[in-house]
Amino acid sequence: MTFLLPSLPVPPRTLALVAILAASAGVLAAAAIGGPASPGAAKTGGETLVYFGTYTGPKSRGVYVAPLDGATGRLGALRGAAETGNPSFLALHPTRPWLYAVNEVDTFEGQKAGAVAAFAIDPATGELRGLGRASSGGTGPCHLSVDGSGRHVLVANYGGGSVASLPIREDGGVGPASSFVQHAGSSADPRRQKGPHAHMIETDAANRFALAADLGLDQVLVYRFDAARGTLEPSDPPAGRVEPGSGPRHFAFSPDGRDLYVLNEMKITVTAFKYDAGKLTEFQDVSALPTGTALTAADSGAEIAVHPSGRFVYTSQRGPDNLAVFARDAATGKLTLVEHAPSGGRTPRGFGIDPSGRWLVAGNQRSDSIVVFAIDGRSGRLKATGQVVEVGSPVSVAFFRPPKAR
Repeated sequence: MTFLLPSLPVPPRTLALVAILAASAGVLAAAAIGGPASPGAAKTGGETLVYFGTYTGPKSRGVYVAPLDGATGRLGALRGAAETGNPSFLALHPTRPWLYAVNEVDTFEGQKAGAVAAFAIDPATGELRGLGRASSGGTGPCHLSVDGSGRHVLVANYGGGSVASLPIREDGGVGPASSFVQHAGSSADPRRQKGPHAHMIETDAANRFALAADLGLDQVLVYRFDAARGTLEPSDPPAGRVEPGSGPRHFAFSPDGRDLYVLNEMKITVTAFKYDAGKLTEFQDVSALPTGTALTAADSGAEIAVHPSGRFVYTSQRGPDNLAVFARDAATGKLTLVEHAPSGGRTPRGFGIDPSGRWLVAGNQRSDSIVVFAIDGRSGRLKATGQVVEVGSPVSVAFFRPPKAR
């Protein structure tokens, strides 16, 4: 395998997420997928930009970008945005044209840790300019987010079982961690849960608390977050718990911030909590598998997202290779299964819903493909648009709207 950054070797585990990008069918030849960013990249015309990160290898060299027409769902030409090793999850700054990526590796600058890479976005072309990197504080970083104030990047280290907060400099780069928390403990599954495995971290809407899903502990840990100092301190109560052996992976808030939906990787269930100022109260636990389907060792949940309208919740399932659609009751927050749509490939990992709420872009990691779906605004059902593009190991989605497109 060819890697762009020799100091960033491939980690033994490949269960992180990547930001996804797609292009219309036939736009990209397989030989062009591994190519670097083009110096003469076309202007975006003010459309929404979709970024995707990858596990780097023969078919991928880092982060890619393509424009999305929100009216038609048509993706423009896919092109390289930046070369970097294993950018398996991406996050955008809330107000500035900056993008952040994990480098999901186990060694960085001679230390047992991964890295966080910062980039400046060229709104005209979508290309990325590197702003430097900093240690994530633990091995195998698999998720990151930017706090609501835009002053800190929060990162979850799966291999190290830890979380950290890194300050964002005035130029958009990141500095050494201002806060680091090592998780401890275990849970029911002796193979997957011998120790902590932090899988996601994100602040709530008020930016007062940061929540971290830990697959190894069967907990969603809650931290008091100081946006001025970037510190993380255990809250009281310190966590919400899921059923033992569930393996919480990712979560998503309802638009009003009152409901939290946790996708459990190991049992492929969604655990729903009422959320109030750092306190989590479970009110539902529902399977994301088709009725009557038996869970096998090869099956696992991957991603979860709430539709911008708050009316629907979506999850991806590896093994069954499908996307589950749930209707959400506005009054109670409870979920009702609507359908399972084939993902159009193997091992659907990450996906994203565009800002208009009309399109869902899904990445199939092991078939090296991206598929675009239209979302029915009344039922939430998904319909493949026919747009499929080949790209190496796509695993998650990030949408950026240039200023003139907002």
